[in-house]
Amino acid sequence: MRHYPLTELQALQQGGALDLGAADWARIDASADAVARVLKAGRPVYGVNTGFGLLANTHIEDSKLAELQRNLVLSHAAGVGADLADDVVRLTLALKAISLARGCSGVRREVVERLLALIRQDALPCIPAQGSVGASGDLAPLAHLAAAAFLGEGRMRVGGEAMPAGAALQTLGLAPMELGPKEGLALLNGTQVSTALALDAHFLAENVFASALVAGALSVDALKGSDAPFDPRIHEARGQKGQIEVAALLRGLMEGSEIRHSHVDCPRVQDPYSLRCQPQVLGACLDVLRHAAETLRIEANAATDNPLVFAEEGDILSGGNFHAEPVAFAADMMAMALTEVASISERRLSLLVDPKMSGLPAFLVRESGLNSGFMIAQVTAAALVSEMKTLAHPASVDSIPTSANQEDHVSMATFAARKAGDVARNAAHVIAIELLAAAQGIDFHAPLKTSAPLQRAHAQVRARAGFYERDRYFATDIDAVGGDLRAGAFAQVLDWRIA
Repeated sequence: MRHYPLTELQALQQGGALDLGAADWARIDASADAVARVLKAGRPVYGVNTGFGLLANTHIEDSKLAELQRNLVLSHAAGVGADLADDVVRLTLALKAISLARGCSGVRREVVERLLALIRQDALPCIPAQGSVGASGDLAPLAHLAAAAFLGEGRMRVGGEAMPAGAALQTLGLAPMELGPKEGLALLNGTQVSTALALDAHFLAENVFASALVAGALSVDALKGSDAPFDPRIHEARGQKGQIEVAALLRGLMEGSEIRHSHVDCPRVQDPYSLRCQPQVLGACLDVLRHAAETLRIEANAATDNPLVFAEEGDILSGGNFHAEPVAFAADMMAMALTEVASISERRLSLLVDPKMSGLPAFLVRESGLNSGFMIAQVTAAALVSEMKTLAHPASVDSIPTSANQEDHVSMATFAARKAGDVARNAAHVIAIELLAAAQGIDFHAPLKTSAPLQRAHAQVRARAGFYERDRYFATDIDAVGGDLRAGAFAQVLDWRIA
């Protein structure tokens, strides 16, 4: 059974094709046949011929099974708020198809074919972001997906244009479908929305983290800091894997710097923590981010609806794989780690603008006083970091009972994943501001040059934002460098990935 790596999942998010193999379709058919046999035998099975949640003991007669699934989808499409981003919806569709292809969901191949058709034509259901507690799956958001994709209810975006879902299906040459037994439940149960949101945060976190390493090294050189704290012997004495790796990356980034060589015998004994403790802080963050990434990779390839169909044994078992606790923890871990990445970045930025600490012109501009330079850019970074500290409060430790106490413990994974994305976007802005400031600091050391890798990073900044000679409209520079950061331009200086 194929498992999709993170690189392929990211490609799917960006519009790549999802093609299932013969073995996938065989599993799908086998599970659908198992459900048909249960119906023929008349045995009551949750979600197949019973009600849902607290109504699980209510038997539904065969003539009303299609109505049962339709009612389930429509009643659960109760989400609110802004629509999820198109790339998150695209990934959600792919994750749902991957999950159903494991052959544990009991749906007909026509259901999976519909999902694949929408992916191919980039037809994306409009899914409100709020309304899931991440317990019995992402019920409300997945119901909006199912209502649009299969029933023609709600809204859908085709070619970037939002329209009524019924009209969208007609445009695509598709008709509304009558869902069979368990099919509505299989579409609604599952962690695909929270997982897609968390993966979206992870993909950005990769570029943010790599860029933070580049910015951190650039700041050390701009501040004439020492690379001695990155000596491998220090980190091997502790043994933490992420710390050892970060120290090696920082050493590589700074190797060959003329600026570093110019002050190798200076009397300064130690640098502030935000410079010399980068391996310890960012290494710990790296370990956490890697653990979260592996959790999300597993979840993206998982069967997470309920009940699950085990066709070989003929069993249909009710359990709780829809409970998104792993995703909630992974998202919260990412939010905490990225908050630390941005927090230590802001402290380096604070050093850069302070002439007492940096030895550079105040606020990194020659005629300070007449010019404010980087004064308020640092304030913006401080504001973002403070916001991130609140967002980093874990959602996973919260729970609120739902469905008349049948679903009495929930994960809050969808909210955890949404705010992890907010944290990652804030962190990108903070690191972008540090890159601008560190590049400015490097320029003040001319004609001395930084290392070859950091010269590439400096050139990338200068391609978007010129030297800050006097005050100018600042937001444009932050947006331009931040856009390059999010696109991976600074991560390419390292040619390295978290996972």
